[in-house]
Amino acid sequence: MRSSSYSVLPTRALRAMVVLALTAGIATTVPAAHAGPQAAGPAPAKAAPAVAAKPYMGWSSWSMQSSKYPGLNPDGDYSYLTEANVLKQTDALAAKLKKYGYDHVNIDAGWWMDKSWKTGFDQYGRQTPDPVRFPHGMKSVADHIHSKGLKAGIYLPVGLEKGAYGDGKVPVWNAPGCTTADIVYPDLRTTNGWDNAYKLDFADACAQKYIDSQAKQFADWGYDFLKLDGVGPGSFKSGDNYDNVPDVAAWQKAIATAGRPIHLELSWSLDIGHAADWKKYSNGWRIDTDVECYCNTLVTWENSVNDRWDDAPAWSRKAGPGGWNDLDAIDVGNGEMDGLTKAERQSYMTLWAINKSPLFTGDDLTRLDSYGVSLLTNKEVIAVDQNDSPVARPVTPVGDQQVWGTKNPDGSYTVALFNLGDAPASVTADWASFGFTGNASVRDLWNKANLGTHKNRITEALPAHGSRLFTVKPAGGTLATTAYEAEDTANTLTGNASVAGCDACSGGKKVGNLYTGGKLRINDVTVKKDGIYTVKVAYVSGDPRSVTVLSNSGNGTSLKFPSTGDWGTAETVSVQLALKAGSNSITFDSGSGYAPDIDRIVVPQTV
Repeated sequence: MRSSSYSVLPTRALRAMVVLALTAGIATTVPAAHAGPQAAGPAPAKAAPAVAAKPYMGWSSWSMQSSKYPGLNPDGDYSYLTEANVLKQTDALAAKLKKYGYDHVNIDAGWWMDKSWKTGFDQYGRQTPDPVRFPHGMKSVADHIHSKGLKAGIYLPVGLEKGAYGDGKVPVWNAPGCTTADIVYPDLRTTNGWDNAYKLDFADACAQKYIDSQAKQFADWGYDFLKLDGVGPGSFKSGDNYDNVPDVAAWQKAIATAGRPIHLELSWSLDIGHAADWKKYSNGWRIDTDVECYCNTLVTWENSVNDRWDDAPAWSRKAGPGGWNDLDAIDVGNGEMDGLTKAERQSYMTLWAINKSPLFTGDDLTRLDSYGVSLLTNKEVIAVDQNDSPVARPVTPVGDQQVWGTKNPDGSYTVALFNLGDAPASVTADWASFGFTGNASVRDLWNKANLGTHKNRITEALPAHGSRLFTVKPAGGTLATTAYEAEDTANTLTGNASVAGCDACSGGKKVGNLYTGGKLRINDVTVKKDGIYTVKVAYVSGDPRSVTVLSNSGNGTSLKFPSTGDWGTAETVSVQLALKAGSNSITFDSGSGYAPDIDRIVVPQTV
């Protein structure tokens, strides 16, 4: 039917090291007297804005804890995490970045372990701060953070840590008759990304009581944020033992009655198949593995900053107020320590902003360089992360040169250009990819400059791993197009290709089974004159898949289409094809692999 319109990565080396540390420790029980200042009453109730109305911003300790950068961890691996260092970064955040919206100070793994990673628990099996790392306790630290007008964050692994079990005889706080034997499965099956904890059995009400006791402790200490780590399905684990959806639901329930709003963030590499659960029960979820390289810098481009360009698109429709896709720390503040070029640092921050990821840096805030400060404090770029626009998606296939974008509520577009190649290259954003034509005004957000009027497109020469970020305001007209349905009986299907139902697709149908030689040829694509046309392809693909696209009898180009998130969601990308005046054919060839399912194409009526 024709219709015209005018409109799996390997875990990081550190992960293996952490599991050794977490599982090798011998539990210590802290007497009640030691816990004195930790047991203060609940913070006074006060009005607060909705949790996670916007992606949160701030600082986290993990990047520096995990790095082998000279001097960061002088007392052994991960020894950076101390009360003194947290307070130092708190003061620096308040002085340098608070006025730009950075207001969280998040303490990561290790606060309840000594420097040999031996764990400590109170008489109720709850993690208790190591007296050397945090001599004044966690409430004192939260109080200092709050005194600076900031929010305090803390960390736990999911499940009952093995060291807290105590032969099953440890009582649960405020739960008469409940012990640790009641809250886990009798076979002591393990859970989380490191198998360092026993899986909680929520069929017994005592398990919820244990989570309630942890949440109440954090609320009493004054914490506003909890990172729950090693959550599955995800964290490179699957199966019943690693299904922690009940744990996350229990945490949400516990937080609701703890007496203090607490943002619940989940980590890491969460299973997108459970995105609805993460959205229902939490305020954010890490979509990928750790961004840190666990090397002599904080990160490197290849390990694993650049993974996000492939992995983020699948999650683009999952985020919104109350729950956000977390791309992990933005370590862009000090080039030497970060291990990145200036171009890479800008691209890193750009991708995070257009994805509305939380913006939390892991840099040493006392050692930011001037370029790092310019990246972290650019108000126009921060506004892209914090405004009400949808999360951006790629509008072109995800090769070395990519264009991403989204439409803003005021009718303008946020447009990002990326050159992910290892050599300089030009990248073009065609206005046709966004559904309009003619003139548009362009604002360069990084350089805070108006670039004037550009007709039909903008092209920029970018360095290796470079980027540009624009606001584009159309001044021309809506693009006149013709749509061609993949399932039209006038088209030619080859091999396994077949028509299937598709609720998300135009006309309720698509062409699928494009694999090992399967082809779809859309016939009689008519245009008025010869030219290079920006053709929009609507497709469905639960994972990133490549397909060779060609017009007429020309040479095809293999293009990787980003995941649409699942097999029930349709998205579009634009491809450039040479068409001649009159009738043309456009072919999608799976070659020797598996291609995305094709819904339809939308072709401009002229160039």
